Amino acid sequence: MLSTPGLPQGAVPKLERPGPLRDRVYEALLELITTRALQPGQHLVESELAGHLGVSRQPVREALQRLNTEGWVDLRPAQGAFVHEPTEEEADQLLTVRTLLEAEAARLAAANASKAGIEALRDIHEQGMRAVAADDVEAAVLLNARFHAKVMELAGNAVLAELAAQVDRRVRWYYAPIARQRGQQSWDEHRELIGAIMDRDETRATQLMREHTEHTRRSYHARSKS
Repeated sequence: MLSTPGLPQGAVPKLERPGPLRDRVYEALLELITTRALQPGQHLVESELAGHLGVSRQPVREALQRLNTEGWVDLRPAQGAFVHEPTEEEADQLLTVRTLLEAEAARLAAANASKAGIEALRDIHEQGMRAVAADDVEAAVLLNARFHAKVMELAGNAVLAELAAQVDRRVRWYYAPIARQRGQQSWDEHRELIGAIMDRDETRATQLMREHTEHTRRSYHARSKS
């Protein structure tokens, strides 16, 4: 049993095969960080992580070094590895960029979305509403990411989608601690956005998405004050 504090039982994902072991360990640890099963500031002990994942310490060490390079983990001399604690400025910069990307995606989705695509958004919305009703925060976070990814897909711009993919995991990271707070309101905003996309109203879709992502940004900054 992994003794690292704060890691829920059963939270560690199984390592997928095939692929280099260091890459699979990296993906497993990144998922734990993104979902906040491993909390910001938490000490990461190589031997404990290796034991829980069923691997040697070497691929864990390599994964932690990669996560450090990417800003997910801080390696401190004589202290070890710790999950990075994002500053308010880091979060603000990331979520501001997200607003720009998502607003343009919403505009393009309103111009290009097919009936099948709109139905897919409706289906995700229904699942999200059920997750909120059940107070299933983990499912709500995943479905929120799926909804925004679908809007990005419907936009039909590969370059925009590539840029959005680069920030997607960090958006999930910042969204996780406020998912319950945003709850019903977030999915009500999603429903309005679907309506604008259905109506082919590019201006309204852009406005709604900008407001929606700004609500998330402000909620993140307000979380420690509530």
